[in-house]
Amino acid sequence: MEKTALRERYMVIRPLYSEDSFTEHHEKIHRLRKSFGDHIRDYFTCNAQRAENAALSVLPIIQWMKMYRIKDWLLSDIVSGVSTGLVAVLQGLAFSLLASLPPGYGLYTAFFPVIIYFFMGTSRHISVGAFPVLSLMVGAVVTRLVPDDGPPANITGFEGLTRDEQRVIVASSVTFLMGIFQLGMGLLQMGFIVMYLSDTLVSGFTTAAAIQIVVSQLKFILGLQIPGISGPLSIIYTLEMVGSQITKTNVPDLVMSIVIMAVVLIVKEINNRFKSRLPVPIPIEVIMTVIACGVSYGFSFDDIYKVEVIGKIPNRYETPISPNIEVLQLSAVDAFPLAIVGFAVAFSVAKVYSVKHDYSIDGNQELIAFGASNIFGASFRSFAASTALSRTAVQESTGGKTQIAGLISAVMAMIVTVGIGFLLEPLPRSVLGALVIVNLKGMLMQVTEVPYLWRRDRPDCVIWVVTCVSSILLGLDLGLAVGLGIELLAVVFRVQFPRCSVLANITGTDLYRDRKDYVHIYEPEGIKIFRIPSPIFFANIEFFRSKLLEAVGFDPLRVLRKRNKALRKLKKMYSKGDLQMTSRGIELTGSLQREDSEVSENSMEELDRPTDFSDLPVQVNWRTELPANIVVPRVDIHSLVLDFAAVSFLDISALKGLKMTLKNFLRVDVEVYIVSCDAYVLEKLHSCMFFDDEIKTSIFFPTLHDAMLHILEKHYNQSNENNSMMW
Repeated sequence: MEKTALRERYMVIRPLYSEDSFTEHHEKIHRLRKSFGDHIRDYFTCNAQRAENAALSVLPIIQWMKMYRIKDWLLSDIVSGVSTGLVAVLQGLAFSLLASLPPGYGLYTAFFPVIIYFFMGTSRHISVGAFPVLSLMVGAVVTRLVPDDGPPANITGFEGLTRDEQRVIVASSVTFLMGIFQLGMGLLQMGFIVMYLSDTLVSGFTTAAAIQIVVSQLKFILGLQIPGISGPLSIIYTLEMVGSQITKTNVPDLVMSIVIMAVVLIVKEINNRFKSRLPVPIPIEVIMTVIACGVSYGFSFDDIYKVEVIGKIPNRYETPISPNIEVLQLSAVDAFPLAIVGFAVAFSVAKVYSVKHDYSIDGNQELIAFGASNIFGASFRSFAASTALSRTAVQESTGGKTQIAGLISAVMAMIVTVGIGFLLEPLPRSVLGALVIVNLKGMLMQVTEVPYLWRRDRPDCVIWVVTCVSSILLGLDLGLAVGLGIELLAVVFRVQFPRCSVLANITGTDLYRDRKDYVHIYEPEGIKIFRIPSPIFFANIEFFRSKLLEAVGFDPLRVLRKRNKALRKLKKMYSKGDLQMTSRGIELTGSLQREDSEVSENSMEELDRPTDFSDLPVQVNWRTELPANIVVPRVDIHSLVLDFAAVSFLDISALKGLKMTLKNFLRVDVEVYIVSCDAYVLEKLHSCMFFDDEIKTSIFFPTLHDAMLHILEKHYNQSNENNSMMW
């Protein structure tokens, strides 16, 4: 035990340092920092190594194909690709309904974007294709420009086309613009933008999207003819229309949907519980789809029971098309959130699997890969592509090692499109709606996070609730904007109003903590240690000033003005002979006359200057009783220590405010010390002329303990018993 205790101790013997003395004893390396022009020249400099690195960056396939182990990985990738392809086909058909498009176009989304991502993506495990949230956002644009009821928007190029063809043009055009945004952000190295979408915001947003999707699928589940509605409060209007037509529910559709959802949920639970024993998950969606197709075809559900089926599926790939310029103009506001959400979801999922399998992914390259994928896919009539957690989980859990599994899944989608797609034509749309809802279980269960967030982090809980509610009521695009606004306000609020604290020494150590949190603490008399826990900038400098004054218990500017008024009065009385110097100090000898209380503007400026004792034979001790009933606020501290350990930057406005506050304290005889200041902040203070005759570099100390030792050595007798308790 004694040896363990000794090992857990440490002892350091070194001189007491201020920043000035530390700089004298320890020479710094003066580094040449690159200018902006240097960075520009480096960026545009080209050589063989940079060309090779650029090629490997743009085409990551070159790198991972070099290390591909055919014997170990190929079979796993084939099995994974086939399994993922079956799921991708069904999800493509189902999610195309969310985009208000004919189901066959979902097969295009399961094929074309995957081909480009295979060459350009950095993740080896995500399954590229349709994602329900993006599909719903695309569907909102489609139904706005080409509604179910009424004429479409007045757009050149719509003449002579059917409603479905017009919708395909809208979906592909908005996807093309989404890809342009993603590609542009990738080229501008803006992959960091995903950091502004916190997990809390994404959780609230995707939960709201799941609720929107459930409501949008009710018309297929119930077999009702309800037009697609977009815009704010569309969910309310949709539920109102469902309620008004509930008596027209198609019972076969409802029964099939309930059976499908129940069976799929049960089998998925079995897959999760026994995943360690099952070689591959039971493909229950595929099994139920095959059964539903057979039953629907055998009993002629579409003719006898008026069940709406998928219908004609294209058995070939159509010629490429160019985006419609007018649609691009009308959907620019919608395409940007599509680009952000699509990238954020894909990058989040990719990051999970990259950590699990120990390889790196590049956010900027992911933006480029998804941008190129969506541009290429949109040219062949596919809609917005990202990834889906459930589909990616299938690809990884069935043994997928690289994007070859994704390529094989795309081949599966191609086989269905050009070969056996006709077998899916009898599939009821209610079955696809049921499969969509079942796959939303994970998103819907995110609502259970709210109680935990409320207990642990109220601001995060507010972000979650506001994002979710606004996305439900206002639509996903406006809801995301509101969520981002609330998130940024929360960040500003936390930085602008942080929890400042007064520190005290933990007895017997060199550690300092909030004095409210510990029992055995030591606070030297006359010293205040104030901790500033965030950057200081124009928005919070006044907050810090008010908290600092609250901590010390007085306003130094008010004290200074009171002292200068008192000094002016004392000088006037002394010049008239009403005051004299005695062994007991300054005493009143004449009669006390009433002074004029009016103060001119010039006099007010003089009151803010340092006290000047030049016309008095002695300096005034402001802590003693003054003659002539003169009262000056008492200052109980002689030293103020500001802990800058958490201050990462200062702006010019904050620097000016800080300088004036420090000067006010110095002018009322309170010594100010700043400790643990970041080297770059200190450099900025030098460059911005922070130091002058009153504020000197000697007030800076590398650690709080150095400053405290300096203060105690200066103000206390080292043999004092209380001080020995501390040190």
